[in-house]
Amino acid sequence: MGIFNQLASVIEWQEYRDDVIFWKWADSEIKKGSRLIIRQGQDAVFLYNGKVEGIFSDEGSFDLESQIIPFLSTLKGFKFGFNSGLRAEVLFINTKEFTVKWGTKNAILLPTDNPALPGGMPIRAHGTFTFRVADYLTLIEKIAGVKRQYVVDEVRERVIAQLDPLLMKWIVKEGRDMFNIQMSATEIGDGIRSELDMELHKIGLSVTSFAIQSVTYPEEVQEMVKKAAGQSMIGDVGKYTQIAAADSLTNVSSSGSGSGTAGEMAQMAMGMAMGQQMVSQMQNAGVIPGAQTAPSAANPVAPEEQPVVKPANGKINFCPNCGQPVSGGNFCMNCGQKLV
Repeated sequence: MGIFNQLASVIEWQEYRDDVIFWKWADSEIKKGSRLIIRQGQDAVFLYNGKVEGIFSDEGSFDLESQIIPFLSTLKGFKFGFNSGLRAEVLFINTKEFTVKWGTKNAILLPTDNPALPGGMPIRAHGTFTFRVADYLTLIEKIAGVKRQYVVDEVRERVIAQLDPLLMKWIVKEGRDMFNIQMSATEIGDGIRSELDMELHKIGLSVTSFAIQSVTYPEEVQEMVKKAAGQSMIGDVGKYTQIAAADSLTNVSSSGSGSGTAGEMAQMAMGMAMGQQMVSQMQNAGVIPGAQTAPSAANPVAPEEQPVVKPANGKINFCPNCGQPVSGGNFCMNCGQKLV
């Protein structure tokens, strides 16, 4: 029994890692009395001379000679000798779905008609995608035949290498708004997922989802978008200009620096003009009681400011109440004011 126990061995994936897609057990030989242990989330594939002999997905501990070999195609009648073992390999496959973060390595230049951006609009994007092993035979043929293990980072690099043209293709498809990509993020993600799935299917993997979580524009474009949004919220160009000027004055004041005397005078002039404009608007709106408005084409001279001129005949030629000219008579024909 001592010799028998010495020959016995356990076939299992002990050093399990979440980022490992498959791991190959490749000892010198499988000995008599060996047991196969399959844990939850694992499948075991028996390989003999590079050929798949059987795939086992039930978790548990199994006696190799009585419970495994009878189900193998080529090795169905294999008998262990006293000192001879079985030279074979066992590939443990992680059956879970993997979630991977992705991000563009370089800025993607989206085509635009804007002459200020002759090379295109540079953007960066980030998100996640998920995948799983779909075809064991293809995976073994393309990858596992020459590798002992395969990790998620290798799949990520493979996907990122193809992302730039796919993102450009699906963002500009059907004239989507490049400044509001998030509105079409689901459709863009579905299109990219379908193409990545076809590509990774070549190595036995399947892409189950692809999501765009953020899109980053150049700082200048982001600032422009913020200003446009603020202007649309204010709804009045004049008020927006006043707020922008006030922000500029506040920044200069808080920083304690400017561009010299000329710059300070320009800031003062801007502030005075802004103040006059605001006062004028409040006067016109009646916010300042008793305020008098300046004469203009849209705002005629106030009645009390109209010159009261009495001709030689003693008659007033302008109504002191409404300011309308009068040609004679004792009462204003416009408002009924008594003139004499």
